[in-house]
Amino acid sequence: MAIAVGTARPVVDDGDALTRVLGWIKAHKQLSLWVAAILVVGGGLVWWNALSTKQSEQNAGRALVSARLAFESRNYPLASSELSRVVENYSGTHAAQGAHLLLIQVRLAQGQNQTALELLRRFAPGASRDFRAQAYGLLGAAYENVARPKEAADSYEQAAEAAQLPFLRAQFLSDAGRAWTEAGDTAKAVAAYQQIVTKLDSTNTVVEAKVRLGELTRGAIPK
Repeated sequence: MAIAVGTARPVVDDGDALTRVLGWIKAHKQLSLWVAAILVVGGGLVWWNALSTKQSEQNAGRALVSARLAFESRNYPLASSELSRVVENYSGTHAAQGAHLLLIQVRLAQGQNQTALELLRRFAPGASRDFRAQAYGLLGAAYENVARPKEAADSYEQAAEAAQLPFLRAQFLSDAGRAWTEAGDTAKAVAAYQQIVTKLDSTNTVVEAKVRLGELTRGAIPK
């Protein structure tokens, strides 16, 4: 009768392993110094990058507050100048994206719709999650300003899809419904308003959505 014999696992001696590591370091002093230097420099770069990023965000945030005050005071030339500096000097920061959008709003306020359109078409697809809905919403407004309701409606629907808050999603869907109506696409307008009524009925926009549905369907609101 055969008896199975288990294979004994080798016992690793921690002290012996440490001795071997120290022995390797002694035998390869130059290489060990290079490895240590790389680790120190790498760690320093990570720390410096984190510190620099934090400082850049803080500086950009302060600059953005100043530019926003100029915008709210309707001093558009000053706002444009300060916002452009934030975008250029603090590229890659959260504040720079906010400044970019505010700069586009300055262009819209100045009636520079075509310039705003070109900026938004480049900015919106790559905007971060925090700014994507607002970017597409502005794109919709810019399209409406140049009498292109179909493109406006498409942009508003993308804004609604990206919106993180229910009331914003409802507002963008309402904008889309208005633009689809203007474009002559009643079916898509009804679909936009119906989303508000059935899925976002807790928002303030639902009252207007029901009125618009009644107008578009002559009182026969689809279930």
